[in-house]
Amino acid sequence: VQLQASGGGLVQAGASLRLSCAASGRTFSSYAMGWFRQAPGKEREFVAAISRSGVNTGYADSVKGRFTISRDNAKNTVYLQMNSLKPGDTAVYYCGAKDTRYSSSYYPAAYNYDYWGQGTLVTVSS
Repeated sequence: VQLQASGGGLVQAGASLRLSCAASGRTFSSYAMGWFRQAPGKEREFVAAISRSGVNTGYADSVKGRFTISRDNAKNTVYLQMNSLKPGDTAVYYCGAKDTRYSSSYYPAAYNYDYWGQGTLVTVSS
């Protein structure tokens, strides 16, 4: 599967952005999806994940209550709605796809993912 992330940009603190990750190739509903981010000089870190069915989601503590992950299997797209952005959210955001037979599981660990998108840069100014 090929993943194309988009929606990043430069915003002020407190603003909102919605990232999209469009998938092509194999059946999108076969994949659990996740968003990760990597700030300059830091390791890639988990942001949010969603199960194949979309029923189950998980979030990093740092974004809980501000970010929402969702998916539209008919459009082969996963979204990350980011509200109340902070300068600490500045990073390149990557979407990942994990081929899984478990429809209700989501995966917070990057090593689980089989495919990655190219990343989209989010910059939050103070």
